[in-house]
Amino acid sequence: MPPEVSPADDPWLKRFHAGDRQVLEACYREHFATVERAMGSVLSPADRETAIHELWTRLLDGAALRQAFRGGALAPWLSVVARNHALDMRRRITRESAYPRDEAEARSETWEEAAQARMLVEQFRRELLPPEWAGVFELRFLQQLPQREAAARLSLHRTTLAYRELRIRRLLKRFLLAEPPEGGAAPSTEREVP
Repeated sequence: MPPEVSPADDPWLKRFHAGDRQVLEACYREHFATVERAMGSVLSPADRETAIHELWTRLLDGAALRQAFRGGALAPWLSVVARNHALDMRRRITRESAYPRDEAEARSETWEEAAQARMLVEQFRRELLPPEWAGVFELRFLQQLPQREAAARLSLHRTTLAYRELRIRRLLKRFLLAEPPEGGAAPSTEREVP
């Protein structure tokens, strides 16, 4: 626990603001339960785990967030920051699950476009997609399920699912923007990037 001194003269506070790893590690160990309790009534356990991870990452990497703490008792300040972060995350989750998936399905495609899209998906699966990421690709990219639902179906942590999703997006980008080999013929299917 930091000593009670004037904020301007507090060496612990200066180390905290500077991002001293020992101070931040001690904060994590001492106040993890405080942060978890502050988020507990706002988020489900799976979402809370992700939010806690995000908040501690922000605290470790974000000087601006650390600078917002002006001294005094750290636990109440962390509780407020954690609860606000949890509320922001709940709003994101609500927006994500409220997205009308029917809009995408309502767009009419010609038979040729649909067939070409299926061929590209199968080619991507065959050539680049690691088999252990197939479930994430199916649920998030093809079925367009929200992250929370996809993570639950795959029995994954949301952070693991988000990481795999990011890696799949990179593979897809590389696949869709691939140029034909030098001197070789163009790919048999045209690739459009929205």
